[in-house]
Amino acid sequence: MLRYALIFFVVALIAGVLGFGGFAGAMAGIAEILFYIFLVLLVISLVSGLLKKA
Repeated sequence: MLRYALIFFVVALIAGVLGFGGFAGAMAGIAEILFYIFLVLLVISLVSGLLKKA
């Protein structure tokens, strides 16, 4: 999932450089949402791993 967030971020950067402002904003928004979902899943995974060891 982090891979998809990075892909959308790179596409947003390229679109921003080429002048596609609306498209770049949409891609950056999608990348941000995917990144936060990734962080939440990472924290859940870490917590469940710690609880299994205890």
